[in-house]
Amino acid sequence: MAENITSRYAMDLEEKHGAHNYHPLPVVIAKGKGAKVWDAEGKAYYDFLSAYSAVNQGHCHPKIIATMKEQAETLTLTSRAFFNNVLGVFEKYITEYFGYDKVLPMNSGVEADETALKLARKWGYLKKGIPENEAKIVVANDNFHGRTITIISMSTDPDSYKGYGPYTPGFINVRYNNIDELSKVLEEEPNIAAFLVEPIQGEAGVFVPNDGYLKKAYELCKKHNVLFMADEVQTGLARTGKLLAVDHEGIRPDVLILGKALSGGTMPISAVLADDDVMLTIKPGEHGSTFGGSPMAARVAMTSLEVIKEEKLADRSAYLGEIFREELKKIDSDMVHIIRGKGLMNAMVIKPKDGNTAWDVCIEMSKQGVVAKPTHGDIIRFMPPLVITEEELRDAIERIKKAILSFQ
Repeated sequence: MAENITSRYAMDLEEKHGAHNYHPLPVVIAKGKGAKVWDAEGKAYYDFLSAYSAVNQGHCHPKIIATMKEQAETLTLTSRAFFNNVLGVFEKYITEYFGYDKVLPMNSGVEADETALKLARKWGYLKKGIPENEAKIVVANDNFHGRTITIISMSTDPDSYKGYGPYTPGFINVRYNNIDELSKVLEEEPNIAAFLVEPIQGEAGVFVPNDGYLKKAYELCKKHNVLFMADEVQTGLARTGKLLAVDHEGIRPDVLILGKALSGGTMPISAVLADDDVMLTIKPGEHGSTFGGSPMAARVAMTSLEVIKEEKLADRSAYLGEIFREELKKIDSDMVHIIRGKGLMNAMVIKPKDGNTAWDVCIEMSKQGVVAKPTHGDIIRFMPPLVITEEELRDAIERIKKAILSFQ
């Protein structure tokens, strides 16, 4: 049925029957392969959002899809009420892959963040000796860790939190990329269990912190016996030119949070990694997930991680990201204000011109065969699948240039 509907009809159906909690670009994607997608009428586009970095390995990667098909015909779900013959293999694989004692598998990125918060509080009470119900977690302004009530309670974006109170207590906000403010809070507040941070703030507009910020933050956490928790849901898995964004500064988080590309964009899979001292504070019956750690998820995640290594996607991201930023900076337009990013996680800050905004630029780019999405009104994120070839990237860059220069 879905194969034969037009783009207009698909959009009308969503408008009539779906919740209005998104404002999508008016492009109806019907097929994806590698770095490209096709709309319902068969027009091709370069995908420069990658489902918010979930499709790092490219759309419908054949090895990941083959694994999914094979496991789907064998066993998909057992719940954690029983053992299954895949989960332990996955747990061994991913803990050795990232160098941690234990993993707790979940589904969505926000579930993984919630899991990390629970771990931090448990550790704070059982290991650090924080008085019950007094644990604090430090977070950064302009963060984005998801949409649950607790997560939005730490948000400074009114679009995320306004109208959803009362809010979950226990969070202290500090300015992102401000090491002095973090130091002051850690010095003055004895009941801090953890610092949760995105190594690069994605939803905020690909804000890259100063060199040394993350390392100094990590060292401060060590000094004050505070867990350093890295939300690498969007920045991780080769997106920024390293396996993890924290690898740029050579630090190892106490708690590592992964999601999105952990499945290659095929299904919701997330994971929290930590050593025994932290992970084993949660006992049987105290936390869990029906689908987290399913045989299907475990097999798909292992294959997705294999693809990242086999195809050297971190190296590709680093190499192509340099080309991308260099070429965008050559665009001779007063609409282009700032270009920033790492690897293939980049953003362009747009100066409105004659009433035309970042949204208008994205509409024009879609006409030229490149799909991306604005955030916060004046920022366009550019995050193509990491399997994009240099030839494809340069072709897409020319299309982006043409779109921007059409506003001259």
